[in-house]
Amino acid sequence: MKSLSTVIGAALLALSVSAMAEGVKPAAAPAATAAAAPMEMGTEAEAQAMSEKAAKLVDEKGEAAFETFKAKDGGFQDKDLYVFCMDDKGKMLSHALKQELVGTDMMGFDKYGDKPFEKMVATAMSAEGKGWVDYKWPLPGGTEPQDKKSYVIKNAKGFFCGVGAYVKK
Repeated sequence: MKSLSTVIGAALLALSVSAMAEGVKPAAAPAATAAAAPMEMGTEAEAQAMSEKAAKLVDEKGEAAFETFKAKDGGFQDKDLYVFCMDDKGKMLSHALKQELVGTDMMGFDKYGDKPFEKMVATAMSAEGKGWVDYKWPLPGGTEPQDKKSYVIKNAKGFFCGVGAYVKK
């Protein structure tokens, strides 16, 4: 009987480790974790300022700026704000938080019903080369789409970077 308990315990442990490796969230955490403070949200003004600052850094350093955007202490990650960069075809060149998106064609992305990256490319490649793009995106850790907008700006290297902020109601 003891060996059956050991086998079942080992199987459950292996299953939970496998599920966590696959990105499956474990069951509800104890109350201490559930009471964690919500993430502080950046403002539209902060998003625009960060996007403009990112464009200046790209103008100076080119794609070497991507490493600064990824660095937690690089000055381009604050609250829920971060920098992403794309080319004129919708390919993700840099993403401060989701490295797995780099190299991905995002142009046709339409999960929330509004092709945000198509609108971003059009705005950044317009005569003005910058502006706000409205779209829907879930809050960090959430699944329900919320109103969000990104300030995108084309840089001297020919691609653009943006920073998004959730619309406060």
